[in-house]
Amino acid sequence: MILASSFSVIMVYANDLLPGKVGLVSGIFFGLAFGLGGIGSAILGNLADSTSIDFVIYCCAYLPLIGLLTIFLPSDKKMRASIREAGKSSIA
Repeated sequence: MILASSFSVIMVYANDLLPGKVGLVSGIFFGLAFGLGGIGSAILGNLADSTSIDFVIYCCAYLPLIGLLTIFLPSDKKMRASIREAGKSSIA
């Protein structure tokens, strides 16, 4: 429930990064989300067949820890500054 509640926030943020391209951003986002979800469920199903469903549930409990890797993503301030610099150099 908590992971699904951030979906709309992520969509708004993605549309903010590419203004004027709402259809493109939404299509890519939904395509990747459903595609990766399908691939992930196939992999987890195969793992459950070869081990047990209990093992897969225990493994999935640790998957949200991957979110800790977001600390290495660039901040908005750095991204916006680089976008401004790129815009100034293309105008000049």
